Amino acid sequence: MSSILIKNANIVNEGSIFQGDVLIENDIIAEVSNSISAKSSDTKIIDADGQYLLPGMIDDQVHFRQPGLTHKADIETESKAAVAGGITTFIEMPNTIPQATTIELLEDKFSIAKETSWANYSFMFGGTNDNLDEILKVDPKKVAGLKLFLGSSTGNMLVDNPETIENIFSKTKLLISTHCEDEATIKKNLEEHIKEYGDDIPIEKHPVIRSEEACYLSSSKAIELAKKTGARLHVFHLSTEKETHLFNNKLPLSEKKITAEVCIHHLWFSDEDYKKKGTKIKWNPAVKTKKDREGLLKALKDDRIDVIATDHAPHTKEEKNNVYTKAPSGGPLVQHALVALMEMYHRGLISLEKIVEKTAHNPAILFQIKDRGYIRRGYKADLVLLDLQAPWTVNKENILYKCGWSPFEGQVFKSRVTHTFVNGVLAYENLKFPNRSRGERISFNR
Repeated sequence: MSSILIKNANIVNEGSIFQGDVLIENDIIAEVSNSISAKSSDTKIIDADGQYLLPGMIDDQVHFRQPGLTHKADIETESKAAVAGGITTFIEMPNTIPQATTIELLEDKFSIAKETSWANYSFMFGGTNDNLDEILKVDPKKVAGLKLFLGSSTGNMLVDNPETIENIFSKTKLLISTHCEDEATIKKNLEEHIKEYGDDIPIEKHPVIRSEEACYLSSSKAIELAKKTGARLHVFHLSTEKETHLFNNKLPLSEKKITAEVCIHHLWFSDEDYKKKGTKIKWNPAVKTKKDREGLLKALKDDRIDVIATDHAPHTKEEKNNVYTKAPSGGPLVQHALVALMEMYHRGLISLEKIVEKTAHNPAILFQIKDRGYIRRGYKADLVLLDLQAPWTVNKENILYKCGWSPFEGQVFKSRVTHTFVNGVLAYENLKFPNRSRGERISFNR
């Protein structure tokens, strides 16, 4: 039996922070206590020396680009970057090539992850205008959920047939996650801007084209349909203050039928950053105003928004450097998400307890993930140690993404991930990867 004893950590878990020790035996948390003594001379002891120990982040929305788009990223490279950033579990999206819209193609992705992923994993099944029969074959106990693009984005998986959408909402037992932007509104806005500017539309116009109205129209329709059909709906990447009022905090998360997510980039950037960052911060939905950013943070803290994710979606520098109409939307984030949240903590914007709740506890509750997301005896040992006073600068030399760039380049972060444990394996330690972690297919209590 392999065992690791983490001593003298500030443990952030289930709404409190306390100093204590954690004993890992094989892949499981064997004990959490104020003081634990090593039971064997073979036990590896890590003195946290007051650093902060968190449950590993569970990222419910990533695009790792495999199969078919591996010049941008792949499951091995991006899961390794995720582990370096304190993310120990991810849920990946279906808009790859081929798209994961059949059980067979979905299982192909699970097979790739089994061989290559550093982090634990599951995948979303992709809905289309004509694959309802296949959707109904998916076992909710084996797959994270169903992804519907109700607005087009990378991969062109737009589901725009109202009858089809209602059928899916009515018949599936899967958790439905949606990308909500109204296609007709975006198309009209884009055509108007192309008439004025041609293809070289100023990037500052992105949130005008993919507007607040486009987001709100689509989100409100999806919620209305979920209420009508009783479907379990999770709305991805809210980007507007207006949308936050569509959600409430009247029920505990485990009882909610309609939930929401916000992503790191919508909590960090605003439209004022387009001038400096350009297409590096071109995402769908668009980064919008400071008022929207503040509204999203407020809704996150008062529990109208349930989860923080990354929507990690890398493209090459060459692809991003195109003119507006040809530059794809999306950017890499998994390596820097947790330290960005720590920066927000340092600025007094959010507590450590709330960060852990929204990045680990709540994704586990929302997706009914078995034995992960908490520092509890008997749970899988997916853990992250952070030094909150170890400043470093993001630069090309320390970026691990296959695409080789980050929207955070030049940013100084006060906090640093020092250790990441995946299923009890110390996979990352102080800029090195001492052991090869093998991510596991996560299971669900459904």
